[in-house]
Amino acid sequence: MKILDQFGQFAFGGASISGEGAGYGFGDISKEDSISLLQYAFDRGVKIFDTAPIYGFGESEKRIGEAFKNNREKVFIVSKSGVTWHENKRVDMTNDPVVTKKMIEQSLRDLNTDYIDLYMVHWPDEKVDIRKTLEVIAKAKHEGKIKHIGLCNTTPEEFKLASEIDKIEVIQSQFNFFEQDVKNDIFPIVKSEDISFMSWGTLDKGILTGRVTKDRKFDKSDCRSWAPWWKAMDKDSRYDIVARMQPALEEHGLSGLDFAIHFNLSHDELSTILCGARNHDQLDGVLNSLEKKVTKEMLEGIINSVS
Repeated sequence: MKILDQFGQFAFGGASISGEGAGYGFGDISKEDSISLLQYAFDRGVKIFDTAPIYGFGESEKRIGEAFKNNREKVFIVSKSGVTWHENKRVDMTNDPVVTKKMIEQSLRDLNTDYIDLYMVHWPDEKVDIRKTLEVIAKAKHEGKIKHIGLCNTTPEEFKLASEIDKIEVIQSQFNFFEQDVKNDIFPIVKSEDISFMSWGTLDKGILTGRVTKDRKFDKSDCRSWAPWWKAMDKDSRYDIVARMQPALEEHGLSGLDFAIHFNLSHDELSTILCGARNHDQLDGVLNSLEKKVTKEMLEGIINSVS
């Protein structure tokens, strides 16, 4: 059995619960509301909680640690190395082994835990041989500080090199209706190696659900208000496609959220969808959508309506 299969098809995205901490986040949410939401997710059956130091500059990890300090063994926590920051909050992306070791130790402290279930390299770093990074992570695994190792946003070349050091059990990459590049390079690895795949960007930052439109304004604590990658993205064509999709969605009694989730789940290579939520209603929407019966024929009909 793949490592993620035993925990269900949904993982809670921790970037959503720490926006006011800066870094990578999606708007203000208090510590109390964050912890309440995390515990509500657990009560509704969510077991996987994905985070990273850059989410809220450490706040996401701290809040997840606080939320599950009394039932740590019942949740599967994912964190990452490679995106850190300086005292002036300038972001630094590096897989330097020295930095990796420090990040592991800091995440253990912030998560208030003795171990991290799945630890991933967040992004490739062309300046560092990933085998050197993996040596540090593998040592932490041998010491019991990490249970499983994964790679985010990786390439076939990096996967091959990393696998020389230790077993890579999970790959996490962007995947949704608009972003399907992983079908060509990552899905073949996932299939041949029989490992888990997690999709981030499942809802395309809200575009696929229809909640994010051309007129949507974002708080300063929401990375979509300032991020260069967001400003550079061709969003207008996506807004247009989502609008043209509406009649077909209505015909099948589905929402944009349903389509986004079940489009991803229709791919056998995918083990887990990663989605964030900032309140109980948003989380309920995702979890309720997972229970819907959406066939491949329905999805094909919707896709054909905009092709």
